Amino acid sequence: MKTHGKKYEAAAKNREFGQAYPSQQALEIVKKSAFAKFDETVEAVVRLGVDPRHADQVVRGTVVLPAGTGSKVRVLVIAVGDKAREAEAAGADHVGVEFLAKIKEGWLDFDVLIATPDQMGQLGQLGRVLGPRGLMPNPKAGTVTFNVAQAVRETKAGKIEFRVDKGGNVHVPLGKVSFDVEALTTNFTAFMDQIIRSKPSAAKGVYVRNVSVSSTMGPGVAVDTTPYR
Repeated sequence: MKTHGKKYEAAAKNREFGQAYPSQQALEIVKKSAFAKFDETVEAVVRLGVDPRHADQVVRGTVVLPAGTGSKVRVLVIAVGDKAREAEAAGADHVGVEFLAKIKEGWLDFDVLIATPDQMGQLGQLGRVLGPRGLMPNPKAGTVTFNVAQAVRETKAGKIEFRVDKGGNVHVPLGKVSFDVEALTTNFTAFMDQIIRSKPSAAKGVYVRNVSVSSTMGPGVAVDTTPYR
């Protein structure tokens, strides 16, 4: 049987197990309960009433977190000519088609890959490398676009992508424990608003079933789902 350490058990006493809290209060408890020596990531997990086995019930989207993620995002842009120059001006870390050869050789020192549509033919042959790591550009995520400057700026500003897993859960970062509660609450609200907007028309019954927030090492705190029903 799995047991937790003394620090975790002490942190867990900050919340009443089984009780759901308003989002801001839940995030206050998460901050209070963080005990690691590093700046932990604050995460949210939402259990949705959808069946991801059906294509018309897959929940997927993006949202720009107003307060950012607190993490430095390394952006690679595959583009040529004016689009490459736009990407560089927007702050992309790496730009150019020459990085395709480096990826083939095993180089993966980036977090997000953005590409213009005319370059996707070349990226297709890297699907086995990029796909399993979630790095393949996708139009639905806004990472296949000719508007590379906007895509780079949004990614750097805190744009995240979410997708429901096979268990019906969506898991995203909301920021860092070092963020103040207001910033975390603003990010949480923006994320939940986008989850609601992403509800598939085929979804029946209760859509948002459970929500919890936690830090990387800390206990989960249930969030009251009443506002989302």
